Amino acid sequence: MPTSIPDATFLPDFLAARAAERPDRACWIFGDRTWTWSEARESTRRAAGALAAEGLRRGDRVAILEKNSPAVLQILLGGCNLGVATTVVNWRLAGDELDYVLNDCGARIVFVGHELLGQLELVRDRLEHAERIIVIGGENDQLEAWLAAATPTDRQPDVTPDDICVVMYSSGTTGRPKGVQLSQHAMVEHSVNGLGETTYGDDDMLLVAMPMFHVGGTSYALLGPVVGAAAYIVPEVDGALLAAGMMAGCTHVFLVPAVVAALLAAGPEAMALFSRLKGFGYGAAPMPLPVLRAALEAWPDTEFQQVYGMTEFGGVITALTDEAHRDESHPERLVSAGRPIKHAEMRIVDLTTLEDAPTGMSGEVWFRTPQATSGYLGKPEATAELITPDGWVRTGDIGRVDEDGFLFIEDRIKDMIITGGENVYSPEVERVLAEHPAVAEIAIIGVPDDRWGETVKAVVAFRPGQTANPEELMAFARERLAGFKVPSSIDVVEALPRNPSGKILKRDLRKPYWGDARRQV
Repeated sequence: MPTSIPDATFLPDFLAARAAERPDRACWIFGDRTWTWSEARESTRRAAGALAAEGLRRGDRVAILEKNSPAVLQILLGGCNLGVATTVVNWRLAGDELDYVLNDCGARIVFVGHELLGQLELVRDRLEHAERIIVIGGENDQLEAWLAAATPTDRQPDVTPDDICVVMYSSGTTGRPKGVQLSQHAMVEHSVNGLGETTYGDDDMLLVAMPMFHVGGTSYALLGPVVGAAAYIVPEVDGALLAAGMMAGCTHVFLVPAVVAALLAAGPEAMALFSRLKGFGYGAAPMPLPVLRAALEAWPDTEFQQVYGMTEFGGVITALTDEAHRDESHPERLVSAGRPIKHAEMRIVDLTTLEDAPTGMSGEVWFRTPQATSGYLGKPEATAELITPDGWVRTGDIGRVDEDGFLFIEDRIKDMIITGGENVYSPEVERVLAEHPAVAEIAIIGVPDDRWGETVKAVVAFRPGQTANPEELMAFARERLAGFKVPSSIDVVEALPRNPSGKILKRDLRKPYWGDARRQV
């Protein structure tokens, strides 16, 4: 039977409810260690007490530079009891990017995984706010003693639901990342609203593999106490670690499409292992249709859910249900982002008039929801550009809605190609060329052209042992697309550049053609 969802006003309320309800059952499994629900809650209360002993108070911030581990959740949920916000830092950042994030968020304490300590040491003398560094794990672990010496501390009376609990730096494909502030209220709303139609039983287990520096990773890890499911946490996405999670009994997982494609290519044994999944969620990047069709065929008994969202919404804002995935009367909806989740309003806004666009017409996608960000840390002008005075959040995505309310994302505003006055939405071209049997992955970009302003270029990587010449690919596209949408040139690469969240870095692909010019349209 599916479990009921506890009432919660503050983010730690979910964990407290589960600790009271099932104290001795598994909550977190990490390596060879298991935390029961009561042990997990106690560790977060000790984290709160330890932070308070360090002098941290409501409104302060800490940072954690670590691969996926229960420590991230201990610090984050412990900080909630004090009104202290946690920044989960991308551990793949280079030196100048790392000190930028740590200084921008103003972290007074930096927690660092022992494997990443050398990375932090390179920028240690450039940290402007850090008063202490605490090492997690390894021979010189400091976290366990730090927690053990603390007085367990519950929520302090000055803490409110509107206090920021997470600062997540957006993995944008251009410019410096911005610190997205998410309140406890927003994260509670997201935790409940984003459940959709997926059901969980008493013995279900989440496989937490997405990096927790990505909102999809942190929000998925926080889902466990909401639905009462244990979380099997792996440090990073790795085939052997994912397989170990499946062998341990995981029933639900959330992954990016690139990982789904890798699983499908891993052979029949991997396919059989992952066919045990009850629920398979995916998102954070477009899913190529051939990969999705293959996954649906390979796992006919698995409940699929695609999610679309942003860090600014705590993660999910629309979802495509399993029923919609398998609706043979509307196969076109396999490439849609689904419909808004609970308590989310959606608009498609004409970029010229700022009025609502008619059904089926394209415009910028806006949402209004109680799970929205409180704004960007220290950037009021950027916040004003993001959120309208009446609470609508501009996504920067171009999309359209069909007659039944299904959202189709067509492009990022900055990625739309205008060639000879015609708008070309790159995902449409990408979806067509992804159907070619030789193509493993593809990106469509605009490149400068003296006559047309821009022309369409494809950058492709082929499947192992397969290839196709540019003329063949162009002919394939020409049979399926209007002439102005067909790529006029094609580059072949071994693999497309991606950021840690799996998003293709079109900026890097465009740079050889546009150089350092700020204008790339």
